[in-house]
Amino acid sequence: MAAAKKDPERLRRYWDKHSGSYDRQMGFWDRRFFGDTRQWVCGQAQGEVLEVALGTGLNLPWYPAEVRLTGIDLSPAMLEHARRRATELGRAVDARVGDAHGLEFADASFDTVVATFSLCAIPDDRAAVAEMWRVLRPGGLLVLADHVVSTSAPLRVVQRLLELVTIPLGEEHFRRRPITHVRAQGFTVERQERFGYGIVERLAARKPQS
Repeated sequence: MAAAKKDPERLRRYWDKHSGSYDRQMGFWDRRFFGDTRQWVCGQAQGEVLEVALGTGLNLPWYPAEVRLTGIDLSPAMLEHARRRATELGRAVDARVGDAHGLEFADASFDTVVATFSLCAIPDDRAAVAEMWRVLRPGGLLVLADHVVSTSAPLRVVQRLLELVTIPLGEEHFRRRPITHVRAQGFTVERQERFGYGIVERLAARKPQS
């Protein structure tokens, strides 16, 4: 974990390599497991919005037209796909290469921060949540969705076995729960849903005004 955090170039190469097949893979999971989660997350965004791990821009169709959107991703190749998608949609987005462990934005820069199915693959998810807190304005909204540790004991065994392969390859974790870091950071969870044997969790949390 620590080694991976210190070697972002390895992960950058991994995601650059998989950028061409990412939409096809995520399309399967969206249809079979995630349902309307992208709409649920993006529909709550307001004002100045930051999407952490923009990827290929799969969330772009679901944002309200009036938001002002910035997106960061570790992979330049993924961002090229996102920029093409934004052009096709007529959606303005400031898409930048960036690292979730150290967001290159001033404190209190955004009204909403969004991350979907990405904290599972960020080496230090606790640090990423802390950075999301930092760049959110007081009263700002954090909206997250991810696959998480299952509520089913047999499925937790399967998840643990999968991680033996997926963590060394691409830092893909199956047994995390970002909500624990969100609460520990000081956010107030306003909405939370968990489904699919507990494997999918989505939440909206507010940064206190003071």
